[in-house]
Amino acid sequence: MNLENYKKPYSKAIVRLLKSPIERNSNEWENLVMYQNEIQDYLSQIGLELIIKKDEGFAFVKQLEDNDGNTLGFVQRRQIGFETSIVLVVLRQSLEEFDSNPTQLATDKFITNSEIRDELELFLPEKFNRKIFIKELDRYINAAVELGYLKKVSEKDTETRYRIHRIIKEKITLDILQDFKTKLQEYVESL
Repeated sequence: MNLENYKKPYSKAIVRLLKSPIERNSNEWENLVMYQNEIQDYLSQIGLELIIKKDEGFAFVKQLEDNDGNTLGFVQRRQIGFETSIVLVVLRQSLEEFDSNPTQLATDKFITNSEIRDELELFLPEKFNRKIFIKELDRYINAAVELGYLKKVSEKDTETRYRIHRIIKEKITLDILQDFKTKLQEYVESL
């Protein structure tokens, strides 16, 4: 057997998709768009669906589910801690506000670690234990980077600048955002 006998023009795009989302500026983007039907045919055989967001500039795979919500288990689901979830919700809210501002000419939302901290301060209810949360904030931000929702762009002294990846809009919908805010409020009121 020889790789050349089986390799397709879109093989690398499939391999990249199985590892992480593909962005518009990627070498594989053109093949992904050109061969999206062939790629979808291949992915569906292993229980995955190709999602291409041309306007947003990225593509990713999503697990197909049967009527009972079961998958083939190809993509491992990760448990996200409560504190990291709060950071993700704040990032999603920040991206929503950015997109809602028609005066913005930029397409990417950038944010620094101190801006994340400031937004969290406004977001967290009074009774929430802020001191411990803020003390551990860098760890939760790093978790968001590892999950692919933030990309480190630059670092200067103690200030790090990130780009919020638009895939967060697919993973944390407005309904999920509102539901999380309600649950957070209920949790705080129960303290």
